[in-house]
Amino acid sequence: MSEERIQLKINGLPVEVAQGTSVAAAILNSGRTSFRQSVDEESRGPVCGMGICFECRVSVNGHPHIRACMTTCEAGMEVITFG
Repeated sequence: MSEERIQLKINGLPVEVAQGTSVAAAILNSGRTSFRQSVDEESRGPVCGMGICFECRVSVNGHPHIRACMTTCEAGMEVITFG
């Protein structure tokens, strides 16, 4: 039995993931560890993985401040990190 794969873009680059993958996992699997920058320009990324810390915020389809760990990838989704 094979898993269904979908394609999305992260910072303009195509990425293929298994259906049901979180945006945070897709970003990390693409090799990025910095999702955004703090006000002091420090790199930030997921800490809790369950939506409490808000460190994994990214832009999804033009909507800013989306928690990547709480968002499931969808085909054609456009994700922008700020790190």
